[in-house]
Amino acid sequence: MKTSILTLGQEEILKLERQWLTDLQQILNKLGPTEDEQTILSNSIKQLDELFLLVVVGEFNAGKSALINTLLGEMVLKEGVTPTTAQINVLKYGAKSNRVVADIHLHHLTEPLEFLRHINIVDTPGTNAIIQEHQEITEEFVPRSDLVLFVTSADRPFTESERNFLSRIREWGKKVIIIINKIDIFDTEADIQKVVDFVKDNGLKLLAIKPEVFPISGKLAMKAKQQMKTNQETDLWSESRFEALEGYIEQTLDEMTRFQLKLQNPLGVGGRFIKQYGEIINNRLMILGDDLDTLDTLERQLQLYREDMERDFKFRLSDMENVLYDMEKRGNEYFDDTLRIGRLFDLLQKSYIQKGFEQKVVANVPDTIEQKVAAMIDWLVNADLHQWQTATDYLKTRKEAYQSKIVGEVGQGFRYDRDRLIDSVGRSAQRVIDTYDKAIEAEKIAIDAQMAVAGTAVAGGMIGLGAVLVAMTTTMAIDVTGVLTAVFGGVMGFLILPYRRKTAKEELNLRLTELRLHLIGTLTNQFNKELDRSVDRIKEAIGPYTRFVRSERDKLSDVQTKIVELERTQARLKAEIEMLSPN
Repeated sequence: MKTSILTLGQEEILKLERQWLTDLQQILNKLGPTEDEQTILSNSIKQLDELFLLVVVGEFNAGKSALINTLLGEMVLKEGVTPTTAQINVLKYGAKSNRVVADIHLHHLTEPLEFLRHINIVDTPGTNAIIQEHQEITEEFVPRSDLVLFVTSADRPFTESERNFLSRIREWGKKVIIIINKIDIFDTEADIQKVVDFVKDNGLKLLAIKPEVFPISGKLAMKAKQQMKTNQETDLWSESRFEALEGYIEQTLDEMTRFQLKLQNPLGVGGRFIKQYGEIINNRLMILGDDLDTLDTLERQLQLYREDMERDFKFRLSDMENVLYDMEKRGNEYFDDTLRIGRLFDLLQKSYIQKGFEQKVVANVPDTIEQKVAAMIDWLVNADLHQWQTATDYLKTRKEAYQSKIVGEVGQGFRYDRDRLIDSVGRSAQRVIDTYDKAIEAEKIAIDAQMAVAGTAVAGGMIGLGAVLVAMTTTMAIDVTGVLTAVFGGVMGFLILPYRRKTAKEELNLRLTELRLHLIGTLTNQFNKELDRSVDRIKEAIGPYTRFVRSERDKLSDVQTKIVELERTQARLKAEIEMLSPN
């Protein structure tokens, strides 16, 4: 900052403010600020070391250039009824008059005028200029100002464009002085006061503070100064009322006040960003809160899906076990009917007994079991597909519901990342659904089930589940020849036969129990594996979205905490700046 040597206290405030701006810049970078906002913050840091910046704004033909010429006491800028300022003119002190074109929208003028030794003045294009670029560069330059002179014309005070522009100035927390130019058009003091009251009332509404308002005639003031240079006596100076404005500016812009305003300017700029991004953070956290609710809902859906599947699976297993229990019951009845003295001649025919066992006991058990397993596999495949569709539809519905809630799309990074992940999840899920061949999925599970039940493979491919069951049940059948040997070997056939019948029943029960446990166990393991696979695939699909939501929530919560700390520091700096004194 170009001023006299600062006290230790002032240097400390300056140091703290620089650090405050740097911290704010780093925090906002995490939220995706626009390039213009990054430039504004960077300029606020650099401007702490520049001269005081007085910016003059208003509609074209309000008399901005005339006002500046009158303050300087020289005709430095062009004046006219049409837009004469087509670019930003920055007036600085220099040993001689000179104009340097920085770019098409920015000219630097130097003049050897005392007023400019400690102050740079900015003349801006009219806020309502025909060329849209005029208004845009004016609005771009306002955040850099330390003090704003807002010029309105007495013949049309506070037009709609001026009201809108003044509202935007307020957002930057600038100190504004309102100047009503061209009061020489009025004949009475009452007319002037009427306009002054109107401007004060509207200024209070727009700025939220009572502004300083100065009614002047820039034209009369300039004529008066020119006459005074030639020592002419004139009443124009008092008629112009310019002395009150000039005195106020000189008093306001003494060295200490300039220093205070220079420090307050970036606090206002930073405060605007804190408010703006504070709202954005709150909105994003609200959206992420809904996202977390969505993820919780999906998690609950998956848990309910698992519980429903496990419950239904138990019913299906129970139905399958009943088939084997019925087989055991038929086996016991078969042995009661077959292994008795009255059937001795039948017992002599081994093939007859075995065929009877297969027909009456085994019967259609293999086909029934195989059909029930096939139905179970189809049920599992259909449930898996349905769960994918449910998750996809729910995510799509939630995304559409949140669109209207997302505000503050600065940089659009948040919306882009979030929507991209949700869309990615949706596409992945839809791809699974579109390519979900139920026949192929069922075949995979069936092969796994057959391998699990059989525990082996044979040449030419895997044997069918029904064939496995036939092999297991028929080989488990009681060796009826053992009974024949006992009966016709003369070994107390009448006593041994009941014993053999009892043993056959026990062995059949034991073997069928082993079969049932083996079948149910392997099918249960296979079911759990497939159910885990189904749930894990959905979780994996929404994983990127889940990680984004939780990571973004943690990041925003951290930024929110830091912004609160910045607000406290801002309030402390404001208080310390207001208490500064020349000593």
